[in-house]
Amino acid sequence: MPPRKLDPEKLRSALDGQLVALDEPAYDGPASALPDALVAAVLAAYERGLQPERDAARQAVRYLLDKLANAAPGRTVEVRVPPYAAVQAIAGPRHTRGTPPNVVETDGRTWIELALGRLTWAEAVAGGAVSASGARADLSDHLPL
Repeated sequence: MPPRKLDPEKLRSALDGQLVALDEPAYDGPASALPDALVAAVLAAYERGLQPERDAARQAVRYLLDKLANAAPGRTVEVRVPPYAAVQAIAGPRHTRGTPPNVVETDGRTWIELALGRLTWAEAVAGGAVSASGARADLSDHLPL
């Protein structure tokens, strides 16, 4: 499955919306840095104790999930970050019907912190921030991104 194409206009709109909510000026950097700037803005909202803008959080989570799917292609593990997105990743046997045998589920903030290396897999699992079921549902070898 080819990776989703990032829409720069949607990213910029989501980023600018998040920056306004943080009382910061609109983004004026290069288009190539939009996804990472969006992730940083969403993380800044979380760190300030704020709920990030829904579209900004969705775009940031999708971007990082796509990075995982590109770095570890396959269909063995389904990684879910409700209500934002889900991807299948990791090479190996794939499921064809029903609920996949290997599922990882977490919230947006935890996913962003895992993807950036601010939280380790072991810490997230031990703290109950990640639900991982199945013999292959361990992403520690693939994180941070």
